[in-house]
Amino acid sequence: MFQTRREALRKSILLIILLSGAAISHAQAKDVTVYTYESFTAEWGPGPQVEKAFEAKCGCDVTFVSAADGVALLNRLRLEGENTDADLILGIDQNLIAEAKDEGFFAPHGMDIEAGLVPVEWNDDTFVPYDYGYFAIVYDTQKIETPPSSMEEFLNGDASNKIAIQDPRTSTPGLGLMLWIKKLYGDDAPEAYAKLSDRILTITPGWSEAYGLFTDGEAPMVLSYTTSPAYHMIAEDNDRYQAAAFSEGHYMQIEVAGLTKKGAENPQAKEFLSFVVSPAFQDIIPETNWMLPAAPMSKPLNPVFDELVQPKTALLYSSEEVALKRKDWVDEWLDVMSR
Repeated sequence: MFQTRREALRKSILLIILLSGAAISHAQAKDVTVYTYESFTAEWGPGPQVEKAFEAKCGCDVTFVSAADGVALLNRLRLEGENTDADLILGIDQNLIAEAKDEGFFAPHGMDIEAGLVPVEWNDDTFVPYDYGYFAIVYDTQKIETPPSSMEEFLNGDASNKIAIQDPRTSTPGLGLMLWIKKLYGDDAPEAYAKLSDRILTITPGWSEAYGLFTDGEAPMVLSYTTSPAYHMIAEDNDRYQAAAFSEGHYMQIEVAGLTKKGAENPQAKEFLSFVVSPAFQDIIPETNWMLPAAPMSKPLNPVFDELVQPKTALLYSSEEVALKRKDWVDEWLDVMSR
């Protein structure tokens, strides 16, 4: 009997030790707060799947906090400053990198990302690419039989065929369109903006609102991506919406994730940043965020992506030049658009 009691006591002590260890382990697993854009966190976006996959991996809770679009994310971080809850920012793009780093909010990632799939050299020590794509004019084939084949043709086209675009002050696609036109027209950009203004139905704060107007039939065109038609072709088995291929080239967007200084103190936040370039994350991106993977996947890309517009020329400004000139370029844009 003595042996039985001693064995029971030993088992009880062992159970207490195991439970205590689990409690300590759980306490050490910090939550992760990720600031991103609205379409990422939507029920049809990558957010829900990413959250589930990472929480299963880390034993922590992931909270997504969304803003209208990528530029709005950086603006929010500026307002919050050192009081931000963000451990990571996911959704600004290469155009805002230099500006974001100058704010002093972000910590170096300390990762080797040389194996990425982004079709440009990438050696930034703070931001990690998680997808990329090209801006495009997406049109409704039931309303437009002959799409424009160049930016010049689009700007000089039928003004009754309206387009929904996004605001360059709050939206990375909106900023991308402005930079696309600026790259093509240089000092003559104001004249191009004036022609564009005749084509605009509305300017929305973010991508979701503009694309919703387009699919609701309010406008026959929308500023989006060459990859956007893949959603309709795969998820809806519908090829009604297509991207126009422009002979001058398309402006590239590389979306990135970065660790805040607050997040640099959180081991799970660092783990999340590594997670975004893992196959578990990258497998989710193409058919939820409808962009191209920035790192290797564990499976082949859906062949539908091969049927999309493949830009022959990728247009791009350096993030340093955008940081230096963005305010003046946006002021130039607004001066034309407010006439």
